[in-house]
Amino acid sequence: MRLAALPLIAVSLMLAGCATPEARLRTGLNNAGLSKAMSACMAERMVDRLSLVQLRRISALGSLKDKQLTDLSLDQFLRKVRALKDPEILTVTTSSAALCALR
Repeated sequence: MRLAALPLIAVSLMLAGCATPEARLRTGLNNAGLSKAMSACMAERMVDRLSLVQLRRISALGSLKDKQLTDLSLDQFLRKVRALKDPEILTVTTSSAALCALR
């Protein structure tokens, strides 16, 4: 009976591992000062388009947040992303921000 549950456990663990980068990115974007709705929308799009290393770099932007701000303007956030000097990150982030802003 334990052997029958093994495939189900393996699939559950794989699915949990897939969700982790998106959750981390969503939290990083939110910690960087973007609204929860914008962070969730952008993370959903970006997680499939960027490598794990690139996603970690964006998530790390949360450490730069000014504690006095409640919401970072999109322009300020994109300035931080541009400072990473990765054209692919900038392209994906900008397009995701534009599409999510229209929702």
